[in-house]
Amino acid sequence: MSKRPYALLGAAAVAALALSACAGGGTQAGGDGKKSTAFSVDRSKLVSTTEPGAKPVDTLTWNLPYEPMSLDPMLTFNYAENTVDANLCEGLTRLTPDLGYENALAEKVENPNDTTVVYTLRSDAKFWDGTPVTADDVVYSLGRQVGPQSKTYWGDYFASVRAVEKTGANQVTVHLKEPDALFEKAMASAAGAIVSKAAAEQAGEKFGTPQGGLMCSGPFTLASWDPGKAIHLERNDAYWDKNLIPKVSKLDFSFITDESTAVNALRSGDVDGQYFYLPPAGLGQLAKGDAKITFGKSYIFWNLRGLATTGPFAKPEVRQALLAAIDRQAIADVVFQGAAVPAKTLAGPAYFGTGPQEQPFQDAYAKFGTKPDLAKAKELLAKAGDVSGEITLGVQGSSAVHEQTANLIQAAGQSIGLKITTKVIPVEQFGNLYFDEKSRVGIDGFFTTYYGNMTDPLDVYTVFTPGGSHNFSDYNAAGEDIAAARKTADPAKRAEHTIAAQEKITRDVPWMPLNDLPVILVQNGKVSGATASSAYLSYPWAATIGGVE
Repeated sequence: MSKRPYALLGAAAVAALALSACAGGGTQAGGDGKKSTAFSVDRSKLVSTTEPGAKPVDTLTWNLPYEPMSLDPMLTFNYAENTVDANLCEGLTRLTPDLGYENALAEKVENPNDTTVVYTLRSDAKFWDGTPVTADDVVYSLGRQVGPQSKTYWGDYFASVRAVEKTGANQVTVHLKEPDALFEKAMASAAGAIVSKAAAEQAGEKFGTPQGGLMCSGPFTLASWDPGKAIHLERNDAYWDKNLIPKVSKLDFSFITDESTAVNALRSGDVDGQYFYLPPAGLGQLAKGDAKITFGKSYIFWNLRGLATTGPFAKPEVRQALLAAIDRQAIADVVFQGAAVPAKTLAGPAYFGTGPQEQPFQDAYAKFGTKPDLAKAKELLAKAGDVSGEITLGVQGSSAVHEQTANLIQAAGQSIGLKITTKVIPVEQFGNLYFDEKSRVGIDGFFTTYYGNMTDPLDVYTVFTPGGSHNFSDYNAAGEDIAAARKTADPAKRAEHTIAAQEKITRDVPWMPLNDLPVILVQNGKVSGATASSAYLSYPWAATIGGVE
């Protein structure tokens, strides 16, 4: 999930964008009447990697959209934090650039039954201080995230864990209360990252901060963290995976939060690269220079998250009608400069994976459309009863993407008789919507990007578990399907339950799917090799970067 600042366009520019979308049928038209967006994303051409650079690099400078709050893996549920940590800390398994899975600190994973997972550890993995990664470290790293008192941000993935125990010199066994299809995959994310028990206990609550440091086993080490200025990493020459020994000696992270400044730093070469989860207004300017823009396979989607439990927006027919009136292609073209595609469902094709579940998901996905249908929208609205009340949407201050999307949706609502207003929430307070119930009072919905952490649509739909921490509107129609899917190990059978949940969720629109977004990777002309897919949030994406001629 994400909520970070973007430069706000002037009111006149926003109005012009909204008008062009309404007049152009979802595209901006050039003088010849043809579509003239800055970019055009072809889902079939999204990539996983970029061409590896062959030359050693002394110092690589990478920009983050904000400074991380912590580098302790169990507290890194957001973009900047995981962008750094993916190069520092690793789990028993890991997500690969093609969004598959492979073993990492575990050389073997076994399932003697459907509630037991046995991990056999590698014998050659060491922490940066030279001490071996042991079963005790694994038990500590996973065990500290189990139970309601844990401070972990990944608690939903540990909800089924009964116990984590050492069952051999190099073996750890996880016992589940009930079968859980998401647990093993989650271990390839930061949720499963292993830290040094000794270092974490010594640092206490300061672990993962500039004052407390960090101790992991990844291909880069944490050299220093200058609060407000930069985070400095250095190559770990003793890393166990010789295929991922970095060509980069030093990796420095800057925190340029202003979009225009960040774009200019990339254009000038002061910054070598950056991942964008939303396209910056200056993306077109980058395309005109030496920097290379790569669109990667992505879990990220742009949506309107419903909050209302009373009033017009609490009615499924109203949400259905509004979605039917919205031109999702216009949002892709106007708001995202063409660097997005209309979303049919919340979990798009990047989540389907390969195997027996892929085709059922493809078939279910194909049933849905994205073209606006005003006649259908008005028909749906007529069934909703009284819809005279206002619908208030939360919009992040200083964000052109939020502002422009709101303009288009307000226009769509007005076209079918809905009264939609916006409430601008300062960027510093916008994140409170996710954690503070009081901050959501008076708001019927808000815009946000969201991303899952694994190649399984169930990972997205699990958010609608009744009583779930992010199920703000108390949506419960798909609860039984979600529970059944999570307990089903067989991927084809699990897909059946997940598709049943998807049908209900897409029908009732508790969250409104608007656009699927690619990973937007920018590398200047001096380097290449960064991972281009959503795996960069948990895979050591910088280990394959090198210099180019």
